Amino acid sequence: MIRHTTALIMIACMLLSACGTKDESTSESVGSSSGSITPTQEQQNESNANDTVETQTTDSPSSTPTSTDAHSDQESLDDEEISSTEKEDTGESSGSQATENPIEKKYHMNSNYYIKPNDKTSDSKVVLLTFDDGPKEEKMINALIDTLDKHDAKAIFFVNGYRVKSHPELLKIIHERGQVVGNHAWDHEDLKKMSSTAAAKQVTDVQKIVKETIGVEPHFFRPPFGSGNDALKATVKKNGMLYMTWSNGSLDWDKSTKNKPEKVIQNVLDQLNPGSNILMHELPWTVEALEELLSKLEQKGYTFVDPRSIELEAR
Repeated sequence: MIRHTTALIMIACMLLSACGTKDESTSESVGSSSGSITPTQEQQNESNANDTVETQTTDSPSSTPTSTDAHSDQESLDDEEISSTEKEDTGESSGSQATENPIEKKYHMNSNYYIKPNDKTSDSKVVLLTFDDGPKEEKMINALIDTLDKHDAKAIFFVNGYRVKSHPELLKIIHERGQVVGNHAWDHEDLKKMSSTAAAKQVTDVQKIVKETIGVEPHFFRPPFGSGNDALKATVKKNGMLYMTWSNGSLDWDKSTKNKPEKVIQNVLDQLNPGSNILMHELPWTVEALEELLSKLEQKGYTFVDPRSIELEAR
């Protein structure tokens, strides 16, 4: 009996000892998982924190976006960058004529209003085509420009301010079809007979309305009747324009050529010289004459100078 009791006591002690060991082991295991972070975990969390800082800095150089508006602004900028890249890839450019690549200044105007090459590498057999007193009628303007386009020619359309005010849409046609707009004073009056202040206003008012209508100011000025003085020339220069009259008059405005396109052509050919600065007008018989006139000029070896390649200082 004593032996049996002793055996039971020993078994009980062994069971108690085993339970104590198991609890201690469990406690150590729990302490290991909820206590200090292992070096590997610490490095990983630190790395994640660094990544967050770098991402915020890249998205917003000055501050971290905190609203949907900031996010929208970033998306808008990204869209603009993509659009700009696409335009560069396709050779497109935004805006109007003012954003085109600048044209090399290969020519200048002399004191007699002839257009001359700056050096021997440029062609001297050129003519400058100009049309005064517009814009008048859409049909005539488009007909003139259709013919110019056929001959790959550019011309200066010298406009009066009062006409632009009445029909700004006609000025837009000239500009949007790639031709050059010139300043021909607000009214078609003799500026030489006006006070310096009144004449200057005739110039600057046209600059203003043209800029408001097509976004760019004229670079060329021709006084009505070719009549001006030193004060007028100074005003023109101050406004960044080249002052000119002409060196070859078609006389299309004269009653001797009315409804006679052949006379317009002959008048130009009779005065033709290298660098001729040809004066014409927006008139029905001039429109009719232009195709044959340009063809005859080409047959004689002449080309048509781009007004944008002319320096804005005479010499």
